[in-house]
Amino acid sequence: MKNTNEYIEVIGAREHNLKNIDIKIPRDKLVVITGLSGSGKSSLAFDTIYAEGQRRYIETFSAYARQFLGGLERPDVDKIEGLSPVIAIEQKTTSKNPRSTVGTITEIYDFMRLLFARAGDAYSYKTGEKMVSYSDEQIQELIKKDYLGKRINILAPIIRARKGHYRELFEQIAKKGFLKVRVDGEILDIEKGMKLDRYKTHDIEVVIDRLLVEDNKATNARLNQSIKTALNQGDNIMMLIPHKEEKLRYFSRDLMCPSTGISYPVPEPNNFSFNSPKGACPTCNGIGSLQKAVIDKIIPNPKKSIKNGGIDPQGEYKKNWFFKQLELIAKRFDFKLTDAINSIPEEALEMILYGGKETFKQTSAEVGITRNFKIDFEGIVPFIENTYQQSDSSSLRRWAKKYMNKVNCPTCNGSRLQQEALYFKINDKNIAQLAEKDIASLSLWFKNLPNKLSKNQLKIAEEIVKEISTRLQFLVDVGLTYLSLNRSSKSLSGGEAQRIRLATQIGSQLVGVLYILDEPSIGLHQRDNEKLINSLEALKQIGNSVIVVEHDKDMIERADYVIDIGPFAGKYGGEIISQGTPKEILKHNTLTAQYLNGKKKIEIPKKRREGNGNYIELTGATGNNLKNVSVKLPLGKMILVTGVSGSGKSTLINETLYPIMNAHYFNGVKEPKPYKKIKGLEHIDKVIDINQTPIGRTPRSNPATYTGVFSEIRNLFTKTPEAMIRGYKPGRFSFNVKGGRCETCKGAGLRVIEMNFLPDVYVDCETCQGKRFNRETLEIRYKGKSISDVLEMTITEATHFFEHIPKIYRKLKTLADVGLGYITLGQQSTTLSGGEAQRIKLATELSKRDTGNTFYILDEPTTGLHFEDINVLMNVLNTLTDKGNTVLIIEHNMDVIKLADYIIDIGYEGGEKGGEVIAKGTPEEIIKKKKSYTAKFLRKELN
Repeated sequence: MKNTNEYIEVIGAREHNLKNIDIKIPRDKLVVITGLSGSGKSSLAFDTIYAEGQRRYIETFSAYARQFLGGLERPDVDKIEGLSPVIAIEQKTTSKNPRSTVGTITEIYDFMRLLFARAGDAYSYKTGEKMVSYSDEQIQELIKKDYLGKRINILAPIIRARKGHYRELFEQIAKKGFLKVRVDGEILDIEKGMKLDRYKTHDIEVVIDRLLVEDNKATNARLNQSIKTALNQGDNIMMLIPHKEEKLRYFSRDLMCPSTGISYPVPEPNNFSFNSPKGACPTCNGIGSLQKAVIDKIIPNPKKSIKNGGIDPQGEYKKNWFFKQLELIAKRFDFKLTDAINSIPEEALEMILYGGKETFKQTSAEVGITRNFKIDFEGIVPFIENTYQQSDSSSLRRWAKKYMNKVNCPTCNGSRLQQEALYFKINDKNIAQLAEKDIASLSLWFKNLPNKLSKNQLKIAEEIVKEISTRLQFLVDVGLTYLSLNRSSKSLSGGEAQRIRLATQIGSQLVGVLYILDEPSIGLHQRDNEKLINSLEALKQIGNSVIVVEHDKDMIERADYVIDIGPFAGKYGGEIISQGTPKEILKHNTLTAQYLNGKKKIEIPKKRREGNGNYIELTGATGNNLKNVSVKLPLGKMILVTGVSGSGKSTLINETLYPIMNAHYFNGVKEPKPYKKIKGLEHIDKVIDINQTPIGRTPRSNPATYTGVFSEIRNLFTKTPEAMIRGYKPGRFSFNVKGGRCETCKGAGLRVIEMNFLPDVYVDCETCQGKRFNRETLEIRYKGKSISDVLEMTITEATHFFEHIPKIYRKLKTLADVGLGYITLGQQSTTLSGGEAQRIKLATELSKRDTGNTFYILDEPTTGLHFEDINVLMNVLNTLTDKGNTVLIIEHNMDVIKLADYIIDIGYEGGEKGGEVIAKGTPEEIIKKKKSYTAKFLRKELN
């Protein structure tokens, strides 16, 4: 029995490319699984161990519950023993919902809502005074203290500043037995059929009682009863007016402004949530921004006339209702549709854009007849905005979005909350101001908060503040000091999202769990790596097992146990080639060991490239946290942009430079972050951005279809003699359209058999045996292989097979060059890792004829790459740069940074303390900088 407690034992794992492996993984340790990309690390960690853990969990539900969950397929493994509950922290799990923020994922915002609801001080949004609320007894005491011996009127406010004649209301008040009302400041008797001017706004209060305040039993009882009645009639608010005086005074059971009488309901956590109707800003529904139509996009060229298509959404003149209305407006304001738009009278343009209704008469000079014309025009701007908000058609919404920009909501200024929620404050800050702070300064604010609270507040808030502080500390520990709680989760990188989930897991303090992480060091600067490893060790120390799929050198060296899978990738991998402590691993002669012990390394170039002497110069970039940054990018070199996480690298490159260049060369529509000017774009022909988004979201997408090589292969098959006799066209060889595909499985090759109480089973289609095509299509062969056999080939096999067909060979050769020789042409895109997807994109771009004048942008291309894969990738990028192209890489990996010709280091820290260029030049120049963190780690690499 002892055996199963110490190890997780996997016997006979055959998932994907695993070769029937047996392995014992020590429990309660930090275990790193490493190896070449595509060697089978994720297949072991996620598709075998995690999948089995999930399946066992779902098996514990009743058969009835399982049918709604949809089952999980049993991984291809003989048995797994010693498995604890499994939690996987992957890269792809962030929500794309605009309502999801860092605060909501980590649940810190939920605690803050509770804190503000229970311990916040309310202030009036009209006068800024502190709001007050009283019990019935307190109101009675205050009246006796301030008005003893005076005659007073007690009133209940019923209507505030609203129009109407209120006849029925007066009848209802009379039925309740009240005799007088105060209307617009004047006390009147209620009479039969009494009503007001319905077009004016009115204030109405019921007179509950008029009495002399004395300190005796009878008056006390009467006063008590009147206060209760007034508060009930006035919805928890009452007014008091001394006899023959004008000065009003308000009292309320709820929070109320003593001067103006506006009141807030008793705050609940919901009132501070932008995802609840009770708290969300009514204008933007809690999103914080709105899509607004932009005149410059609707009328891109004011020198054009309306007839020639000057109004872009409607295009050139057509005979339709829209242009008929424009002709009427032209008649009314005396201009022609052939006039340039900038010469049209202003009120006419106003009507065209924002609509209007008008009837006008016009006398025809020739005939002498006066005619009536009626304009009833919605206006282009309201039409576009209504289409975007109300249309069910996604293509119509896309059309409308072309003419719109995202703007901050004018009502809440991007804070997402209702006005009242923003006037609850703790230590002079409202909840939206706290959500804007970066984690580092927020953590400090909460640490100092207990000293700033009143005794009563402290009693209520102590536990909540403790909980918030510990959770913020965990975020600081995983190196996320630069994020803010209101940062939208869809803007996070894979590594950031993963570290947030890691911090949330550490916060939950579970014990006896197996955590599986997928490369948590992505997007993390070497400086913060230490923090991340400490966080993982903290998880281990409270009694959990941690398995990390990772290539990072520091992580491997700090692990308790390392498993190296290889020897190569794809079907040449899937075996365990070494395992043991990091010291034991070094003794083996595997690729990983050779890079760890220095036998193999990525060589530093003898000299740095000179470039071609031209520059692209970007000045005054101020997006997000950038502090008026100006950079000069030398062309014809390999440029690296480095800096700690959150320093502003992505803002500068992906959100400012790329959209500017994309708009210049390809008319891209993404709005760049603010900048002053850019010079030197004429020195480049085109820009190509290669990022890590998946290449396809359906199992039908694969490397062959994405790179376009499949079209060439299909064309080749149509030229075989047999296909020409039968008259087959390229569509015959596609598994996505009718004709050549197997119709039983619709070209998927698999069939799903739904089992009511068991997991769905995927079986090879019995008609085509998983080949995807029908018999007639498979009879067409090229060099003895059918189209289905070609899809089964690995890239390496296909490269040899098609070496005499230049168009196909060139595309396949580049896939092999970026180290993807092991994947098959027909592999489903959904099974590719982020690193593999990025390299397929890279290969697709590389296989196009390059102009020698292209600007490539790569964002962390080393994600998911082993040392050996990085070497292969850098050889490809060096070849590109040697041809005269410019390659710009955002990267933290020192093996890449040391190969740069020019480095731009952004810092000093992340978030607010970042956003400045702190060093620039060759690696040799950078390492002289004292303050740069990158320089500190680069020194070790270069020496």
